[in-house]
Amino acid sequence: MSKVLVTGGAGYVGCVLVPKLLGAGHEVIVYDLMFFGGDGLPTHDRLQVIEADIRDTDSLAKALAGVDQVIHLACISNDTRFELDPGLGKSINYDCFEPMVKAAKAAGVKRFIYASTSSVYGVSDAPEVREDHPLVPLTDYNKFKGMCEPLLLRHQSPDFTTVVIRPATVCGYSPRMRFDLTVNILTNHAVNKGKITVFGGRQQRPNIHVDDIADLYVKLLEYPSELIAGEIFNAGYQNHTVSELADMVKKVVEDEMPERAPINIETTASDDLRSYHVSSTKIAEKLGYQPERSVEDAVRDLCKALKAGKLPNSLEDDRYINVRYLKKGGVG
Repeated sequence: MSKVLVTGGAGYVGCVLVPKLLGAGHEVIVYDLMFFGGDGLPTHDRLQVIEADIRDTDSLAKALAGVDQVIHLACISNDTRFELDPGLGKSINYDCFEPMVKAAKAAGVKRFIYASTSSVYGVSDAPEVREDHPLVPLTDYNKFKGMCEPLLLRHQSPDFTTVVIRPATVCGYSPRMRFDLTVNILTNHAVNKGKITVFGGRQQRPNIHVDDIADLYVKLLEYPSELIAGEIFNAGYQNHTVSELADMVKKVVEDEMPERAPINIETTASDDLRSYHVSSTKIAEKLGYQPERSVEDAVRDLCKALKAGKLPNSLEDDRYINVRYLKKGGVG
């Protein structure tokens, strides 16, 4: 098995991914600034946790010694309701990206997997948004995510396999939980308020279960290089409008937690205009990859975690809302 460095490995996706990597037999290094702590990570003799900044290229270069593969998750995630210093997002999401890629290549890393985002498409009325669709970013986060993609791909070589994944909006339970993502927000409010507020409603939003996207990253360590080298793949499962997602959440929560019924849905205006119907045909045809879990599965998992007390104070605690937590901590 290989030695894998995961940037941002203590985050929402990372805390689901790392146990899967360990379960597959890999040696894992989590390289994370630990803005949100590392409580979601397991303790394991094949796991090393390095608290450091990806903008510190010298520190990263040392951590990359002996690493075979990199999965780059680290970023300042987007949230349209809150604003951080734009310079912080640019420095972490873009400025340090190519120096990091160069450091990985110089260290002898064989494969670099970059987690971009399907939100690079912005707004599109195309019935199926494929990987060659024009990028129309609506925020700096989307813009910088898209701008990093060609920086990585130009370093593609026979000895350095590069691949870009554009995940749909991730949903479901993680030990490092986020309640600033559409399905997760709706579920949290349905369970704890008995009411769902839909902002807009007509926007098309693709989704993917957090376990499915984590499984994909594990698989990407194993695919033959000729299948993924220099490629960009959408990774989504179900495309629904926000209103449809709300209806799905309402039904599942009422089934799973009948004491919460009936759950009311209210609709209001939204300034988040992102809307696109992502096609994941390419990754299915080229890699044979198919997600296995639905939005309803994500909602059920969240209901179970909330009922079990794994997510205390889920409405009030700022740690579940990335940008709000960072602002409270004086970051940005």
